Amino acid sequence: MRVQLEGITVLSNDVSRLARFYRDVLGFKIVIEESHYVEFVNDGIRLAICSKPLMADNTNRHYSFIEERKGQAFELNFQCESPEAVRNIYDEYVSKGATSITEPKSMPWGHTTGFFADPDGNIHSLFAVNPLT
Repeated sequence: MRVQLEGITVLSNDVSRLARFYRDVLGFKIVIEESHYVEFVNDGIRLAICSKPLMADNTNRHYSFIEERKGQAFELNFQCESPEAVRNIYDEYVSKGATSITEPKSMPWGHTTGFFADPDGNIHSLFAVNPLT
């Protein structure tokens, strides 16, 4: 049997705040918006935000949905068309409220990469493959 990844659900104690960030800063369009669940338009894998209390209810109060999270839970990676696009988009995101973690720079693995955080502290990256010289 084979399974296919269909979606990613980000868990949050403040769904509306995180959804506003993904909408207003990252430019994602909302297709479903409820107080405890938000889903975004996305080709390919579905991206959603769900409240931790709702997931606790759905899982018979599983401890992992009740405990306070510590450290990085996940990272979203956004590929851009060029290193210049990485820098421009990074600056735009930070100007709209993303937290700057590491400004874009050329990395040893051949990408220009910058890291930023969302309001829940999840760190994400923008990157582009560096042109061959």
